[in-house]
Amino acid sequence: MTRWWRDWDKIVPVLFAQAEVTVTLSSVAIAILLLLSGKMGALQSLELVIYDYLIRWQGDRGFDDRVLVVGISEADINFIEKWPPSDRVIAQLLRELQRYDPAAIGLDFMRDIPYSPGHEELVAELAKPNVFGIRYVGNNPSESTSPPPSLPGDRVGFNDVVTDPDGVVRRTLMFTSNGQQNFLSLSLRLALFYLKNYNITPKLNEKKVYQLGHVPLEKLTQTWGGYQTIDPGGYQILLDYRDLDPVPVVSMQAVLEGAIEPSAIAGKIILIGPVAPSVKDVFLTPYSATVNGNRKMPGVLIHAQMVSQFLSAGLDDLAPVSSWPEPVEWVWILAACLLGGAIGLKVSNPWRLTASAIALGCVFFAFGLLCFLQRIWIPIATPIVGALSAGAIAVIYQLQQARKQQKMVMNLLGQQTSPEIASALWDRRDRLLKAGVLPGETVTVTVFFSDIKNFTTISEQLPSEKLMVWLNEYLDAMTDIVIDHQGIINKFIGDAIMAVFGVPIPRTTEAEISEDARRSVRCSLAMRERLQQLNSSWKERGFPIIQIRAGIFTGPVTVGSLGGKKRLEYGIIGDSVNIASRLESSFKDRQVDNCRILISGETYHRLKSEIEVESWGAMNLKGKEKEVEVYRVIGHKIERLSEEP
Repeated sequence: MTRWWRDWDKIVPVLFAQAEVTVTLSSVAIAILLLLSGKMGALQSLELVIYDYLIRWQGDRGFDDRVLVVGISEADINFIEKWPPSDRVIAQLLRELQRYDPAAIGLDFMRDIPYSPGHEELVAELAKPNVFGIRYVGNNPSESTSPPPSLPGDRVGFNDVVTDPDGVVRRTLMFTSNGQQNFLSLSLRLALFYLKNYNITPKLNEKKVYQLGHVPLEKLTQTWGGYQTIDPGGYQILLDYRDLDPVPVVSMQAVLEGAIEPSAIAGKIILIGPVAPSVKDVFLTPYSATVNGNRKMPGVLIHAQMVSQFLSAGLDDLAPVSSWPEPVEWVWILAACLLGGAIGLKVSNPWRLTASAIALGCVFFAFGLLCFLQRIWIPIATPIVGALSAGAIAVIYQLQQARKQQKMVMNLLGQQTSPEIASALWDRRDRLLKAGVLPGETVTVTVFFSDIKNFTTISEQLPSEKLMVWLNEYLDAMTDIVIDHQGIINKFIGDAIMAVFGVPIPRTTEAEISEDARRSVRCSLAMRERLQQLNSSWKERGFPIIQIRAGIFTGPVTVGSLGGKKRLEYGIIGDSVNIASRLESSFKDRQVDNCRILISGETYHRLKSEIEVESWGAMNLKGKEKEVEVYRVIGHKIERLSEEP
């Protein structure tokens, strides 16, 4: 243990500072990587899933009574016995609705060619100024359809619906163009017609943003909110869903039979379209994932959501959900990565780390939800992934550094102590390494010395190479026994062994001190048995047959770093060390067995009910003024030694 504590006062701060710098740079690198990967839409799907949760959790704003949907259901198709409905059926439906003075009527199905009978009747109804039809623009001219020939262009809107890569409708397409002509959506046409009654007309503000009343409708960009790779062609805004059921819906049959209250129609925008699943004019929405069977929303209801959104902007000053400027989002993601890295650097306990990761994710999500309730959509998945990634890198880095340090400690301590003691000391490394040295402290331990009888004579009789092999075999066997009994080898002095029981983790109770004494005696008895085996083996191999002496004393010592800057070791000093050494070396002529074990009264009185001894009385040891009560250990009185923990 000569080098473990050396220079730690310099190494530890450097390592910690290095860890902070490494984790900070890693966090920045992760943020940059996330921003670059965002250009490829790496986390867009996850962001959109979270967005759907935000939509569902924002609360129900209830029906918009300014809009009514006349839905053509499966029952209505059975009623008219035909799909699509003939021009006469549509004309009759329009006549019934016009009786109650609606503000506007929009037909959400194609009427670019006649569906006889009743075409002339339908043309007459379409001529009324509050009736609007649709066309389909598509992605190219080959997909485009013609508008109803009997309707002027300012009463025709497209019904194209924009879907995200996962097929969910989250955006509204207000304007689009085929390169030659500009088109307005059906929902916007209907809303603008309605808003004229309130003297609200659209305009472009100074930022070239389309505005209804006092509310700007900002155009989506490719990286708006949680989006990363969308095509923002045309003029798109986020679709502000009111709810799963945004407006009242009545059946076509009820209207044809005059079963609708006039107040349900008067002054309202009426949308007519299929709601029957068999027509397959249905779309996924943020609400679909929460409904059994992944329920889709009919296209006419999606257009009703859009109409309601435009009316709310113009009349209720309700702006659509906005987003942070892109540079602010970059700072947000970077801050999340730095925070995750800092937590990973400071928290090492696995349970606390797991709890911190969960709490951090919840905090980010809660903050994102709070912003969304304030009509701001910010990236949530990206900062969470960034924070967790930076935290994971910090933890991995810390573990790697700790593994290196622990390997060094185990290599140094593990050769001289049991793995349990080495692990316990490693767990307390922060206190031990705080000052760069092991601070001195006085503890009660049991000190053990052993020596080979007549080693000088034996060494003269053997070649040095053979002596080294033989001595190493002996020391290796004895060291294993000490470690097995949870002692620590403090030093080898030639053939002598100095071991201590009760360090480096201080004992705080009398029971623990007695247990150390018990282990030391048990260790010496195990050495006696092992020496018999070694002697038998050495006799067959031509090595010397030996006897050893052991001295054991229980008492206070001071332990800590000993030495100077050039050399530092784990020192154990005190009179207890001297007494144990003198017990081993005294009365060399009184060797009655192959391992003579002498203990003091301080050790014996802790174990007297467990071991059989021969009392040698109070004796003067070399260099000691006071007499020491000496006992020779014969063996176990009965098998009452405690189990090893």
